[in-house]
Amino acid sequence: MEGTAPPGRRRPPRVSMQEHMAIDVSPGPIRPIRRISDYFPHFYAFAEPALHTRDQRAPAILSAPPPQPDPEPPGDSDDSTALGTLEFTLLFDADNSALHCTAHRAQGLKPPASGSVDTYVKANLLPGASKASQLRTHTVRGTRGPVWEETLTYHGFTRQDAGRKTLRLCVCEDPRLRRRRRAPPLGELRVPLRKLVPNRARSFNICLEKQRLTKRPKSLDTARGMSLYEEEQAEAETAGEERGRILLSLCYSSQRGGLLVGILRCAHLAPMDANGYSDPFVRLFLHPNLGKKSKYKTSVRRKTLNPEFNEEFFYAGPREELAQKTLLVSVWDYDLGTADDFIGGVQLSSQASGEQLRHWCECLGHTDHRLELWHPLDGVPHQLGDKPVQDPACRPAPQWPGHP
Repeated sequence: MEGTAPPGRRRPPRVSMQEHMAIDVSPGPIRPIRRISDYFPHFYAFAEPALHTRDQRAPAILSAPPPQPDPEPPGDSDDSTALGTLEFTLLFDADNSALHCTAHRAQGLKPPASGSVDTYVKANLLPGASKASQLRTHTVRGTRGPVWEETLTYHGFTRQDAGRKTLRLCVCEDPRLRRRRRAPPLGELRVPLRKLVPNRARSFNICLEKQRLTKRPKSLDTARGMSLYEEEQAEAETAGEERGRILLSLCYSSQRGGLLVGILRCAHLAPMDANGYSDPFVRLFLHPNLGKKSKYKTSVRRKTLNPEFNEEFFYAGPREELAQKTLLVSVWDYDLGTADDFIGGVQLSSQASGEQLRHWCECLGHTDHRLELWHPLDGVPHQLGDKPVQDPACRPAPQWPGHP
């Protein structure tokens, strides 16, 4: 039949001019050009023939392979190690009332931006004042696997602290070296200290976690633009949180015939200034004594909550008379031009109780025996009575000369 194609042969589909032009002008995705000269004729004897025809296309140019990211350290593929790990050692020195934290190294850190980082380790004891318990290592520059090998020591750490406190360790970027604002920590971890065995070191290698944030209380009048979340740091456990502690040394010297009182150091003092620190110094007063010989004070330590004094003072007198007296030790914040702020104090006498009574009695009961003890500071100034009553437990030892 005329006009029909023979069997087994199909006529090619007709393409309209619009469809043909659409196909012709749509070459496909544009690939990056490595050398622009490939699309222009070369006028050198050794050059390849130029592209004369319109339909002839340039040879396909393979795009450069994308840059491969830095290989991740081993163990980073697991979600549990996404922020890296921190290796450290804890030692509770019960004999010296100290907690030692040795930061060894970190591995597989994930900085917010690619490249090397400048990092340090920051430690806090929780609950407690953040700046009073804050310690940090030196900064290691330019590596995602820093090695510090530095020991941070908390003085005045007792068994009661080990039972109720938690050590918080953060790996942070140093903003001073990068000239930018302080960034959130790269990761943190928390270790309850109740499981530490006294005088036995324990090593850890723990994965870092994200920073814990808590919603700000509605009672706080926050300014516009301030974050609704804040870093979780308990400033005080309760309203009656301790104001700090002081390390005292007592010794009755037979050669000098009097009491030697050593002010060694303070720890975790309450901040009294607007910058979050204090300028502490210590006052001593032996009651009931009159005159300047019964009052002493140490030098001032600027901008610190963990001052170290190492100063010693002397009160002359026989042990029988000293046993009837009261030693008041108070810590103050120095303020220029205004009254000094009271931080806390401790009273040592036969009227005291607990460790204060034991420290006073053991000192006066043994000659030339130096005894050092930590004492918590009381936030309420002590009221002295006119007639102190001697406790039977604090009577002079029988070896004293002249004792009935």
